Amino acid sequence: MNYPAKLVSSVFVLFYLHNCQAAENALADLLPRIKPAIVAVGTIQPSRTPPEIFMGTGFVVGDGRSIITNAHVVAKELDVQHLEKFAIFFLQDHKVMMGQADLTATDDNHDLALLTLKGGQLPAMEIGDSNKVREGEVYAFTGYPIGMVLGVHPVTHKGMISAISPSAIPASNSKQLNVKMVKSLKTPFDVFQLDGTAYPGNSGSPLYDPTSGKVIGILDKVFVQGSKENAISNPSGITYAIPAVHIKKLLEVESQPESNQ
Repeated sequence: MNYPAKLVSSVFVLFYLHNCQAAENALADLLPRIKPAIVAVGTIQPSRTPPEIFMGTGFVVGDGRSIITNAHVVAKELDVQHLEKFAIFFLQDHKVMMGQADLTATDDNHDLALLTLKGGQLPAMEIGDSNKVREGEVYAFTGYPIGMVLGVHPVTHKGMISAISPSAIPASNSKQLNVKMVKSLKTPFDVFQLDGTAYPGNSGSPLYDPTSGKVIGILDKVFVQGSKENAISNPSGITYAIPAVHIKKLLEVESQPESNQ
């Protein structure tokens, strides 16, 4: 039986719109489970005003005490003499909560850091298989785009994987090279380039499947045009994420007995 072309076209459009609506609903249903696992990463120092300083975003994995963020987020040297310590901030029962954390491990090559919550547990996110990610797929990321200016309320965006490309971006001249750039040129690895708009405060945000919630990457850097202030008024819309396979490796190394490391 032959159906009119207009009827076939209409059915296809309706099917497409239904799938799009289903995908949107899936993320809306997922967010209440995702947001409790998103934390603000910073430091606390009792003698400072304000005592809390925000540095980036992190997310909880594993046993509920392990927090993944970027190495550059926790790169500052703590003022131990004045009791400065790493801390995370999160919302619980509509109240801002704080928990102290220890810096357990770092992977500077992949800009990853692992913090361990000193007390209590939080809901955790599951790490997915980043090797199956394809260009053109759409993922979500949740974090703090402009720090704690908006309060401890995680913000969610979506972005398409616009490219899977080497992490090393060659400098146009030798004056732009530094030690970190030279190292990355020697040991490049693939990263996800997103067309989603993120901001400096999004560093450390999880990139995850909007249907399953599984983490396939972590936001690493935003291509900033000029100053950080300019990034807010004129964002580039180019964001990079480290594949989750490197998060898995960091967690595996830390879980091994010391005698086997």
